Amino acid sequence: MQHKPLDGIRILEIGGYISLPFGTSMLCGLGAEVVKVEKPVVGEDFRRRMNNESPYFRQYNAGKRSLSVDLKTAEGIDLIKALVPRFDVVLENLRPGKLAAMGLGPDECRELRPDVVYGSVTGFGSTGPLAGRPAYDTIGHAFGGLYSLFSDDGRPQLAGGLSADLVTGLTTAAGVLAALVGKLKTGQPQRMETSIMEAVSVLTADGITQAFELGRDPSRTSRHPQAQNFCVPTSTGEYLAVHLSSSQKFWQALCRALERTDLLEDPRFAEYRPREANYFELVPIVEAEFARKPKEYWERVLTEHDVPFAPVLSMTGYLDHPQVRHLDIADHQPDGLALLRPPWTFDGVRPDRSSVAATVGADSRAVASEVLAAEDVEKLFATGVLYES
Repeated sequence: MQHKPLDGIRILEIGGYISLPFGTSMLCGLGAEVVKVEKPVVGEDFRRRMNNESPYFRQYNAGKRSLSVDLKTAEGIDLIKALVPRFDVVLENLRPGKLAAMGLGPDECRELRPDVVYGSVTGFGSTGPLAGRPAYDTIGHAFGGLYSLFSDDGRPQLAGGLSADLVTGLTTAAGVLAALVGKLKTGQPQRMETSIMEAVSVLTADGITQAFELGRDPSRTSRHPQAQNFCVPTSTGEYLAVHLSSSQKFWQALCRALERTDLLEDPRFAEYRPREANYFELVPIVEAEFARKPKEYWERVLTEHDVPFAPVLSMTGYLDHPQVRHLDIADHQPDGLALLRPPWTFDGVRPDRSSVAATVGADSRAVASEVLAAEDVEKLFATGVLYES
């Protein structure tokens, strides 16, 4: 059995959808026991009325325990209050003030367990003019400026995948880890807060720096001349991405791989600064060379010349790639779903993940029994305060 960094840490999760559950799934993969609080019968909304068979729910919640309790009842709230002292961390992503109105805010939970780490994830922060507004991934992209970086001719394009929600989850996990280390060093717990709006700043650091350097807002193509990156089709129709950055050695290596050493003498491209200024003249030249031969040829030649490149893979292409399989990044389920494992190794071992997502309330009886007598637990089931499917 693996020893994991967070073995023995207990986390109470009150929330749903992606940002918080993804963050706690990372912590769960690192060994923490995560108890997910869900509403009766249907459970968390991301189950999409499929119980534990929803692929999305499984991806973000496999390995967690499920406590299904009605928080619209005084008895349900009292149960959570009784449980708080048994947990090292309480995390929530409800609207600001909603849990405090139930008597489960950070101050109230601190009274129940003085050393508890309490974390909140919101859309725009817990204070300020936008504090009460809801937010999902798309809202984070838009408000954070990411869509302006996906824009052609001033027409923002919706992203094809999540990034705001996922970076918020990782930011949440990092904040929890920092709070736990801080408590270990000082003995003092801290309240951790983050939001989709704040977490997206991690993804816009380069764009914000570009805005300063350029003296104007950047667009989708603003970074390419500086980064010296290319996305080029090969003769077989597959694409390769090349990224040279400001390194002269990689430019020289690319020219040798293309058998175009004449470009090293061309004053437009010989050095980084003129190459940056003339980037859009260079692009069709590079594209024309790559279009002459198949992907397999270029992968071999670029590797031989130590050029930073990668094939442009699809999701399934990524999962099937030998390097991804070698690093054991995904846990492939019998039905084909790939559950992503934590993106770290410890002493060369990647933490495993439970492949099972709990049914709604699968652990309600066991968790409630930690603080209630058996007959009281049965009363809560009989009145619908507790639920198990």
